Amino acid sequence: MIHREDHDDVAVIRIEHGPVGAMDTELCTELASTLRALVADPAQAVVLTGTGGSFSAGVDLKRIVDGGADYVQEFFPALSELFAAAFALGKPLVAAVNGHAIAGGCVLAAAADLVLMTDGKGGIGLPELKVGVPFPRIALEVVGHRVGEVVLRRMVVGAMTYSAEQAREFGLVDDVVPADELVERAGGAAAGLVAQTPSDTFAATKAALRHVATERVERFADEDATAMLLWARHATDGTIAGFMESVARR
Repeated sequence: MIHREDHDDVAVIRIEHGPVGAMDTELCTELASTLRALVADPAQAVVLTGTGGSFSAGVDLKRIVDGGADYVQEFFPALSELFAAAFALGKPLVAAVNGHAIAGGCVLAAAADLVLMTDGKGGIGLPELKVGVPFPRIALEVVGHRVGEVVLRRMVVGAMTYSAEQAREFGLVDDVVPADELVERAGGAAAGLVAQTPSDTFAATKAALRHVATERVERFADEDATAMLLWARHATDGTIAGFMESVARR
């Protein structure tokens, strides 16, 4: 599910999980483990990208519906752990968004220090309210840290998907680049972050910048219990299945 290549001091981590990089328990667990292991890895910076036309199209909703409440009980914590591992990585992390970054894919990209997105047809956004499920607290903190509370509120309530150019306008994406230059440009950006400051200084500064967001995740941990119950309820009452059917009819 995860492929790694090393280019000098930069580790390029590629999601290779089905046609759209959909998030299930297995992918979340493996990618979170990969990111945590990078803390003690010789690589000094990380590029995270996807395969084909998707960075990640978000949660595998079919697995949610098929697995019901029992599956939600194992998946929801794994999803939150993935976002936390990406957000806390004490090394430069650049997201090379090669296509669709929807819902969980959008959150994963937003956890990076820099977000580069291809100028293709891929969309990025947070449509969870259309699906009928709430966000893990860590997801709100990650995206809010990147775009600010006002834009976060608009993204969540609007539940829209944006083009790369639109996302750049409000800070979700830092730069839009040609598809054939994406990973190379992301690697160059990661190497630039390594070159400009000592690694321990970068890690301490990054942790300080994200401290308040991380603290709020811990402070409001009880919200996730409610969110997980709602995911389990709507996995079995037809809400999520209804959304999937509406998408299939488009």
